[in-house]
Amino acid sequence: MEKVLVTGATGYIALHCIHQLLNQGYAVNGSLRSPERKDEIIEALKKDNTPVENLSLFTFNLTEDDGWDEGMEGCDFLLHVASPLSINTHDEDYFVKPAVSGVKRALKFAKKHNVKKVILTSSVAAILETGEDKQYFDETDWSDPESPEISHYSKSKTLAEMAAWDFVKEEGHPFELAVINPALVTGPSLTNDLGESNKAIEMVVTGKMAVAIPIQFGFVDVRDVADAHILAMKSSLSNGERFALSEKDLWYKDIAKLLKSNGFNKVPSMSVPIWLAKFLANFNQQLKATVPFMGRVRSTSKTTKAEDILGWNPRPAEESILDVANQIKEMGLIK
Repeated sequence: MEKVLVTGATGYIALHCIHQLLNQGYAVNGSLRSPERKDEIIEALKKDNTPVENLSLFTFNLTEDDGWDEGMEGCDFLLHVASPLSINTHDEDYFVKPAVSGVKRALKFAKKHNVKKVILTSSVAAILETGEDKQYFDETDWSDPESPEISHYSKSKTLAEMAAWDFVKEEGHPFELAVINPALVTGPSLTNDLGESNKAIEMVVTGKMAVAIPIQFGFVDVRDVADAHILAMKSSLSNGERFALSEKDLWYKDIAKLLKSNGFNKVPSMSVPIWLAKFLANFNQQLKATVPFMGRVRSTSKTTKAEDILGWNPRPAEESILDVANQIKEMGLIK
């Protein structure tokens, strides 16, 4: 039985990866920072009728070597999913240092333990912030980490992914590497922790966003992101490749319309023009961070590389959004 280490086991994407790997017959080691969250993982998987007898959980983190040897022992593959993400902090060190050092640490131990292949979770954030005035991007594009306008999160994902490709080259190609670059990840969580990216939907469906601001995202379902990781892990055709994942692009007004037509009545009924959204941003820190992207199309939805090489077949973004909206409703978060 082949064994896979998945880092960040309590995380939104990582837990879906673990769920699918166990259901496909793999043994899984999972890493987590807090040992008290082990029961949360086990209970979530059992609730979904997922076998857990081949799951082992270890406590270690991105910034220290302790625990990595035990977690990596006997593993054939590494899915390095763990990375800092928060919409509530604006500290560059929070994002960049652990992301970059964590990748280097994970790959160092992957080499030490003769792991055959590593799948790294990156983001379209490592693709879209090139500084170029264009709308459509693909896997050949790279964000510019030296740009004064790049966000801390985008900088962290870009530098971490660059560090991974540099490691493979400088260390003589000790294992195969493939990288997954998802757009905004939505869809149901396996626990009551909805994840940071679902806050884009939570704000709309709960009425916390009073008006639909002119922001566009590419959307992809978390279950399909996990599927892409495993497809890339199993296919030699993914070796040395990066895969941008986006099922389609939607504006906030599209999301509000979808939710409203499906009975979610707290969603905003009015969309605002760019000038008004920028004015409102003066009074809202989270909105202020989105000002550079207001009214802009920045898309990877035209690339079909994952479909062509991996046979990836994502579900409609609308289905994903409705699934997580219904979970938010079931959790009693819509007051």
